[in-house]
Amino acid sequence: MTAGSGALRNRAEALAARVPPLLVAAHRIAATVEFGEHGRRRVGQGETFWQFRRYQPGDATSAIDWRQSAKADPVFVRETEWAAAQSIFLWCDRSPSMHYRSDRNLPEKSGQAELLTLALAILLLAGGERVALLGAGMRPTAGRSAIDRIARHLLAERDGEASLPLPAALPRHAELVLIGDFLSPLPEIERSLARFAEAGLHGHILQLLDPAEETLPFLGRVRFEGLETEGELLLGRVEMVRDQYRERFETHCAGLADLARAIGWSATRTTTDRPPQAPLLALHRRLTERPG
Repeated sequence: MTAGSGALRNRAEALAARVPPLLVAAHRIAATVEFGEHGRRRVGQGETFWQFRRYQPGDATSAIDWRQSAKADPVFVRETEWAAAQSIFLWCDRSPSMHYRSDRNLPEKSGQAELLTLALAILLLAGGERVALLGAGMRPTAGRSAIDRIARHLLAERDGEASLPLPAALPRHAELVLIGDFLSPLPEIERSLARFAEAGLHGHILQLLDPAEETLPFLGRVRFEGLETEGELLLGRVEMVRDQYRERFETHCAGLADLARAIGWSATRTTTDRPPQAPLLALHRRLTERPG
């Protein structure tokens, strides 16, 4: 065995060891999310019966179930379940800036992003959606076998990944979910999002941050080291610039929300010290409560 093949085997074994814990955690998080009595079931074209409801003005007479209506005074309409699966592409920021945590008791942003991405995939696949990872060369699939493949791709070691999703040829009207810190300059983010919006794609942004990135809680003399190309910055008294930092930070986040809103996308924000269930539920609802 050569030194190169030995190193490759060690990396493969390390990856294999990390997959089961991520899968267990993602399944546990997904299981705690309540997404409605009927899951993603929506009224629409399909053959699977969903429910009866009372006839309303504007309903097609062909939708009336005369047998059910004969049992009582009201006229009932038979509704079927929406059966059209959507192609949903998930993107998880794996750039160096995601390997940050301000406290050893917190997860790295990258770990939380991987967990949210996989848990969302589990929920969507359970609801019959077709899911793929953006940039992974995967075709959208509705099979549960995709979960393990997505987990392995998320955990695979890669160097120099971009901080924003790269352009890709996707099916028109597919949906995107982008999970990352989105701390790149707003003009760069705008260009990245515009390429997808101009292709007719609808999307959802989850900005995932370390709590210290929101508040800058440090005191005294601190040396900040950039994780990408930012270099270093030494501040003698961090507290002296805290207010200015927070103002610029909130301006950036508000700008991100404005960019998303301008192209008809949604944008939410969370931090690694908060439970992942709330943003996961919000994303799932946005994706599964689309107009039929």
